[in-house]
Amino acid sequence: MDTVSLTGPLDSAVLRRAAAPLNVTVDDEARARVDRGRRLFRALRDGEGGEERRIYGATTGFGALVGYAGRADEADQCDNTLAHLGAGQGPDLPHEITRAALLLRTWSLAQGASGVSAEVIERLAALFGTTFAPAVPRYGSVGASGDLIPLAYATQALRGRGRAFVDGVGMPAADALSAAGLRPLSLDGRDALALVNGTPVTTAATALARDAVRDAHRALAALTCLLADILGCDPGFLDEDLLRAYGHPGAVDTGARMRRTLAGSTPSGTRPLQEPYSIRCSPQLLGAAEDALRYVDGVVAADLGGISDNPLFFPDAAAEGKAGEGKVVHGGNFFGQPAAFAADLLAVVTAQLGNLAERQLDLLVDPARNGGLPPMLATAPGIQHGLQGVQLATTAFVSEIRSAALPAGMQSLPTNLHNQDVVPFGTQAALRSYDMAQLLGLLCGSLALGLRQAVHIGARRPTAPRCAELLDALAETIPPVEPDRPLDADVRAAARLLVTIDLP
Repeated sequence: MDTVSLTGPLDSAVLRRAAAPLNVTVDDEARARVDRGRRLFRALRDGEGGEERRIYGATTGFGALVGYAGRADEADQCDNTLAHLGAGQGPDLPHEITRAALLLRTWSLAQGASGVSAEVIERLAALFGTTFAPAVPRYGSVGASGDLIPLAYATQALRGRGRAFVDGVGMPAADALSAAGLRPLSLDGRDALALVNGTPVTTAATALARDAVRDAHRALAALTCLLADILGCDPGFLDEDLLRAYGHPGAVDTGARMRRTLAGSTPSGTRPLQEPYSIRCSPQLLGAAEDALRYVDGVVAADLGGISDNPLFFPDAAAEGKAGEGKVVHGGNFFGQPAAFAADLLAVVTAQLGNLAERQLDLLVDPARNGGLPPMLATAPGIQHGLQGVQLATTAFVSEIRSAALPAGMQSLPTNLHNQDVVPFGTQAALRSYDMAQLLGLLCGSLALGLRQAVHIGARRPTAPRCAELLDALAETIPPVEPDRPLDADVRAAARLLVTIDLP
């Protein structure tokens, strides 16, 4: 079982590993940070050494009702925090998102700025050693005051309320906790609010989507090279001087990687002087995607290393000119606008990468452009239909991606009695990008299947050694399409292979 420390930084690889049991450790440094933040919270709330302070969610109501007093009893305040947020609807989020989100929340709380108890951190860390996953409905978050509604469902499950899963089996949350060897969480109002007042669902979905799109980007660069090789294209469209003159770093770097993949290829001399744009302009398209993905990389890294909560407690900071007494600050670090912009950009990148994969497959099945191979790459057209069904499905995948690509971050609607008068909708942007990335992986798998079939029915074997290695890996995984058979599982197998093998 992998081990993760709450003191060191997180990255998306750790988030992916959180889908399976993970050993999350709370070291002395993290425990000391959390204890100091907790002491400051209690001192400020209880007015030690001076006047009692109003602290949002601990002594007050929530959201638009902040001007009213909260419940005096700590357990009642916890119940009040979570009960009114039980308004989510729709299918459950994928378990890899919910567990990644909880790991992010645990890390954020363990930085000591949220005023939670050390026991909360210890108990959250313990759940990752099991397969426990809360049932969290997809719809309900606007990503403004954090992912309030989805995190409320996750927190209630940790308290033994609602539903959860163990080993992928759904059951009442109390039964799931017992089956996983966990005890229900006991929380006060500050603990409960801190668990819901952040953006880990948005951040986790964006990070996981970004990883999947990066996998597809690498796959498409390699598959484009394989396509060019088996068709016998001249590799001049990847010329180093040409791309340097273009002036965009992503195109320069992507072109260099593709030249390494195509090294040793021999043009057939039978292709047109200029290839269709899906081949000729591929380094420009993939390069622009690389530049955009680098922006998304920066946002994801910042969100993984940042603290999203309100209020925040700073034990070492000066409070009202009194050095060393610490302070509480109310603000908006739960506002998921950076991830909203990044996820929307990721959606646009995904749509264009999907277009590229679909257009390349269309070229490959068309005898007018594929060098005279049979239509639909069928071994006996009419008797066999080859990739006809697969191409129909890719058209549907691209349509689904396009319909989901409308930016969510521009859809702001005021809510919560105009307390939340501008919202980012980062959760929607992130979850849609996650869904789109899954379809993009299937588009890459479909193209890979087509390339494998093309060589089987008469396209030349790749002349570049690295392209030949890729083709051989595909051939080992996917049998030739002869005779016709359902190809849904083959597309998924090809998609998985492209993620797991060491691409050139």
